[in-house]
Amino acid sequence: MSVAATAGGRSRGMTREEKKVIFASSLGTVFEWYDFYLYGSLAAFIGATFFSSYPEATRNIFALLAFAAGFLVRPFGALVFGRIGDLVGRKYTFLVTILIMGLSTFLVGLLPGSASWGIAAPIILIALRMLQGLALGGEYGGAATYVAEHAPDDRRGYYTSWIQTTATLGLFLSLVVILIIQGSMSKETFAAWGWRIPFLLSFILLGISVWIRLSLNESPTFQRMKEEGKGSKAPLTEAFGQWKNARIALLALLGLTAGQAVVWYSGQFYALFFLQNVLKVDAVSVNIMIAIALALGTIFFVVFGWLSDKVGRKPIIMAGLALAIVTYFPLFKALTWAANPALATAQQNTRATVTAAPGDCRFQFNPVGTAKFTTSCDIATSFLTRNSVPYDVVAGPAGSPATVKIGNETIESFDAVAAGDQAAAKTAAFNKAVNIALHDGGYPLVRGAATVADQKLDAFVAANPELTLDAAAIRAGEKKTVPVEQAIKDKLVTAEEAAGATEITAFSIPGAGAFTMVAAADQVNWPMVIGILFILVLYVTMVYGPIAAILVEMFPTRIRYTGMSLPYHIGNGWFGGLLPATVFAMSAARGDIYFGLWYPIAIAAMSLVIGMLFVRDTLGTDLHAKE
Repeated sequence: MSVAATAGGRSRGMTREEKKVIFASSLGTVFEWYDFYLYGSLAAFIGATFFSSYPEATRNIFALLAFAAGFLVRPFGALVFGRIGDLVGRKYTFLVTILIMGLSTFLVGLLPGSASWGIAAPIILIALRMLQGLALGGEYGGAATYVAEHAPDDRRGYYTSWIQTTATLGLFLSLVVILIIQGSMSKETFAAWGWRIPFLLSFILLGISVWIRLSLNESPTFQRMKEEGKGSKAPLTEAFGQWKNARIALLALLGLTAGQAVVWYSGQFYALFFLQNVLKVDAVSVNIMIAIALALGTIFFVVFGWLSDKVGRKPIIMAGLALAIVTYFPLFKALTWAANPALATAQQNTRATVTAAPGDCRFQFNPVGTAKFTTSCDIATSFLTRNSVPYDVVAGPAGSPATVKIGNETIESFDAVAAGDQAAAKTAAFNKAVNIALHDGGYPLVRGAATVADQKLDAFVAANPELTLDAAAIRAGEKKTVPVEQAIKDKLVTAEEAAGATEITAFSIPGAGAFTMVAAADQVNWPMVIGILFILVLYVTMVYGPIAAILVEMFPTRIRYTGMSLPYHIGNGWFGGLLPATVFAMSAARGDIYFGLWYPIAIAAMSLVIGMLFVRDTLGTDLHAKE
């Protein structure tokens, strides 16, 4: 039976079957996004399990592949499963995608680490990550198309908006599950094996989703098209090999999904990255803040989907893009003052100057944080960028090493290649000197405790005159003994220094260790931070709530799954997926933590212009007339 619309496309009340369609499609897609986001949220623990036992170069290659694979293969998943969906049917295709996603995620939770399986472990992990990306590339288009083809013409925005909540709900669910599990065990236990539990739980979610989806019927629109023999025999060729359809896909990408993607990733993922990595708010607090903002904002996906049935899809999406373009700079600056006012004040009062030879500074595009910066300028600017310090670069004499001037202090950098075996010592000395200057300039740096072996204590005291330490007093105080193997592992001593010993005597010296930039917990304005995050999420709901409806309505039924999936996943997988790395690199190049915001603003502006000029609003489209 058809449950789509009555004659003339006018709606009647939502039937029980339609409710089940929306619930089953949305629930399954929530679980798929949950699975996909777990990897990003737990990347540090996964890296420690699967990559740490290999040489650094090998580790970096695997880290890059594992990070990028899920994003880069999403468009290929859209092509593979989109074609199958247009040939075989919507229901069975996204049943296959959820099986692939769920099993891949479950297997990550079971997969032994590199200590047990050697190089096979990270290779299998990358393969599972690629399967996740392929499955997600096929899931969204199938779910959106399936729901849309069941919906009455005048309620399609509302019906499909439930699918739009799934990515945010998946992120929210992953954060909540991680927080609960972290809170139930020690940090050491979670790092050892507790991180696997969220992956293993996906098997339960998979079983529920498959059970519900098996009870669904095929899309009535697709079924009727097949019965009438109007289906496409070559969906890929028809969708992208014929200009009339390829033009629609191009407009969908450049005029809609590219802009939607950068607003989405800025409002959810980059906001999280910005709080944690730029403003130095602790990870648990950031996850809680993001989770609250998502909980408050998620209903607006449905609100704007419903509204798009009244005023049109295009006006709401274009308004969301315009608001993001106009307000991103003031919002992120306000976020700095709310989350870390001490850092904001220091940035306002103390700016560094890097003097470098021409050609010594490079663009620091580093998507997984594994690149090595070796020139004296890159070493200086990457350090300042990691610590959220604004700076200016001025030209210096050719061939001279870069210097960093902070207040009245000038610190000389170094070339890591030329330094050779002394690179580690030079790095430590450079970092310490810059940190002391930053601390004196008002930056919120705290210095942890240092653990020093007895045989190195005198040299340590001499190397840190600013601490005015007394070696005799330290030796007279508390001490601890460390097994020599552990002392060598912790780099308290070298093997040569420990020769013949079974234990090492060591001292803990408060305030003498490494510097860390922090956001003081008592200075974080939680209501203000959550309010700003809510506004950013609201923009996400404006651009994303109606996007499924307009994409579905742009393409004919015979190639709809294929046609809408590719521009969606290129926009979100590539334009959006590379946003954090691109924004960070642009900010590093300019020495301004806000400069990278020009990337989402520029892409959103492109989509706003192209969308306003060339994309037609699809409100009122009769899908059955597009078969």
